[in-house]
Amino acid sequence: MNRLPALMIGALMPALAACQQAASPAPAPIVHPVAAAGSLTAQAPLAAADSVPGAGKALTIGYLSTDGVTGSGLVPVTGEVIYPAGPAPAGGWPIVAWAHGTVGIADICAPSRNPHSARDKAYLAEWLHRGFAIVATDYQGLGSDGTHPYLNARAEAYSVLDGIRAALSGLPDLRNRIMIVGQSQGAGAAFAATAYAPEYAPALDIRGTVATGIPYMTPQIAKALTDGARGAGKKAPKDDPVVAYALLMGAAKAGLDPSFDASAAFTPRAMKAFHAASSVCFPDLFDRVKADRLTQANAFAPGVGTALAPSFRAMAFPTLKLKTPLFVGTGAKDRDVAPDGQLLLVKDACRAGTIVQAHLYKGLDHSETVMASVPDSAAFTRAVMAGEPVQPSCAPVGE
Repeated sequence: MNRLPALMIGALMPALAACQQAASPAPAPIVHPVAAAGSLTAQAPLAAADSVPGAGKALTIGYLSTDGVTGSGLVPVTGEVIYPAGPAPAGGWPIVAWAHGTVGIADICAPSRNPHSARDKAYLAEWLHRGFAIVATDYQGLGSDGTHPYLNARAEAYSVLDGIRAALSGLPDLRNRIMIVGQSQGAGAAFAATAYAPEYAPALDIRGTVATGIPYMTPQIAKALTDGARGAGKKAPKDDPVVAYALLMGAAKAGLDPSFDASAAFTPRAMKAFHAASSVCFPDLFDRVKADRLTQANAFAPGVGTALAPSFRAMAFPTLKLKTPLFVGTGAKDRDVAPDGQLLLVKDACRAGTIVQAHLYKGLDHSETVMASVPDSAAFTRAVMAGEPVQPSCAPVGE
């Protein structure tokens, strides 16, 4: 293991659409007599260009969530809600809570302000076709006040769960029957949301979790990453997305902690890209990494592992024993989140008592796995939504 965050950093490849300014209007404020986590605070129509094929009504929303960085206090969060076309079924539409992958940490990168990528449009359209309404958070600090705590498991979990609660409490035609679904950074967010839910949001009826390209962090992996940073050397590949993800982690840490010393993590050669990470979206940041010919060998300072250690710790899940079944899809050629790390999570979650159905997609990368997993996740979803038993597969199907 000799690449800094390759085992665990969840992020989308530049298949995500380039960030651009929103066409959707700002959500109209809603006044609540008592502010509480999960309160819907604003809503407005979502621009047609930012919606999904096959959608009916679509909204941008604002809501309150618990600050996942500190564990207390309230923060504003934004997101979107997209309904299937046609009349709602009796009892309302069940919900798929979509947790997105890496887009950047600047507010302009928030998914509710931008069109979805072609891949994500196709993927989310599948969920609409299955009869689910989509509730999609932007995450704390992304599109709202404060710094986005990139890859912070608790902050992502609270944002996902409070987005669901806000939609259920403030919008019509939704049913408290939920799938939590995510890719890459969002896969970690989905797992974390399901793990935190029994204590944080016990009233939510979560039936199952679908995660593709999922990151995983343990103390052992963190130590290996710290050791591996010193040994990256000439083996570090060119055009390495891991460099961009590490820069985002550093930029987020700097935004949350003024005492963070960027020079302890990154070399002078990487400083231009480090400063850009706070203001540009992921595709532009990755372009900067390529233009400056940054690699782990020339971008990471010897102390990068130690400097980013708090961010690694914040990625940890509160438990590996989920109360509902978990689907994991892994691309065998994933170079964003190493397959070995994803398969280790499957192994550890199975040992902890989670019902896991794992699939390995040979020859596919991080992004390609998303659509390849659709038929398998459809069968998984039908079973868990119907309350039927799921056949566990801790040795991934396709291995």
